[in-house]
Amino acid sequence: MATKQRVVVTGASGKLGQFVVEHLADSGYDVVSTDRVAPPAGSPGRFTVADLTDLGQVIELLSGVDEGRAADAVVHLSAIPAPGLATNAATFRNNVPSTYNVLRAAQVVGIRNVVTASSETVLGLPFDVPPPYLPVDEEYDVLPQSTYSLGKSLEEEMGKHFTRWDPELKVAALRFSNVMRPSDYAAFPSWQDDATARRWNLWGYIDGRDGAQAVRRALEADFTGFEAFVIANEDTVMERESADLAAEVFPDVPVKRPLQGRETLLSIDKARRILGYAPQHHWQDNL
Repeated sequence: MATKQRVVVTGASGKLGQFVVEHLADSGYDVVSTDRVAPPAGSPGRFTVADLTDLGQVIELLSGVDEGRAADAVVHLSAIPAPGLATNAATFRNNVPSTYNVLRAAQVVGIRNVVTASSETVLGLPFDVPPPYLPVDEEYDVLPQSTYSLGKSLEEEMGKHFTRWDPELKVAALRFSNVMRPSDYAAFPSWQDDATARRWNLWGYIDGRDGAQAVRRALEADFTGFEAFVIANEDTVMERESADLAAEVFPDVPVKRPLQGRETLLSIDKARRILGYAPQHHWQDNL
């Protein structure tokens, strides 16, 4: 019997992390999860507490000192997950060094398959300055508007250079939209009367189950080097058509192509093309 691929998942107790651990375990991966707090009882895989701001702990974790063998890949989701949850300095001090340590530890251990959680915020959220065009995609330079987003843009830059130093390394940075559990969808109808209520991220979201699918597909994708991918659901949080929303809220922003129905304005075309990403869960089906 072939040995299962061993994957270390950081941030395993977080909102997205719980979906990722379950999905990877169900998909046949040997999951080693880590966070500063334990996941819910009954979570699959093996869990250990680790402080990712300590490079030594990260090297120990990825090298499998307590697991018998090194990991084959790492999924790095751990972070203070949004602006405003901690001071700017604390957010930067936690997030950016942790990502450096994961990339450096992977380099030391010889892991060449890394998936990291970037963020939709690097696209220019909350779009107080309108985006350059719609739908937004990965083709324009990052536009961080907060310290949190600045950190994510720097983490992507680190990924580019680590892959430049090692041409066999793959780093996939997934720019996740606002993560939702099925229970969160009960709030969606309350947004329908105000098109500006969710303008801050172009009415985007990502179902945690589809976020987990994107992680698995990034792990299994056959490329080397650095690539960033916008990861959102294929629809918006609104019942109105996307062309109407864009015309009302961003009337002066160029629209690159005709918008179809309620399609996302956070373009997932690249993720579909390279990763084979295909969202399966839509909020209107979960009410």
